[in-house]
Amino acid sequence: MTQWILQSLSVLSREAKVLLLAAMPIIELRGAIPVAISLGMTPFHAFILSFVGSILPVPFLLLGIRPVFKMMSRGRVSKQWVEWFSKRGLRRSDRVKKYGFWGLILFVGIPLPGTGVWTGTLMAALLDIRFKVAFPAIFIGNLIAGILISLLSHGAFGLLGMF
Repeated sequence: MTQWILQSLSVLSREAKVLLLAAMPIIELRGAIPVAISLGMTPFHAFILSFVGSILPVPFLLLGIRPVFKMMSRGRVSKQWVEWFSKRGLRRSDRVKKYGFWGLILFVGIPLPGTGVWTGTLMAALLDIRFKVAFPAIFIGNLIAGILISLLSHGAFGLLGMF
């Protein structure tokens, strides 16, 4: 799927491709860094572009998701979608509820499937965590995840280069 997206964006520079990939849900920074390194970028360049791309949607999502969900809850079909998304977003929210700021940092910062900026932002919005608390926590968590993924990707690509 990532290859198809990259081919669709062939008119864009590799930097723009990485920024867009990092801003997409599911792929985020965790997928954009290895792609950027495979495109020949240095790990630092890959990290910076991926971090910026993945953090850009956060303020819009934090401020806009509740009004959008409220509006969508009025329709029968869209209400079911909002309920499903809300249940999914709150599925692993117990640590974030318990530890607040620090829990949100850990949730976003640990690079595992189902965690990340988009899910953390959705969770923060659904738990009514204020913007001035949620944004710094997501920012720091994303920074941690980016550093970990950069180290893992650089090591993996370095090992492949030995063979």
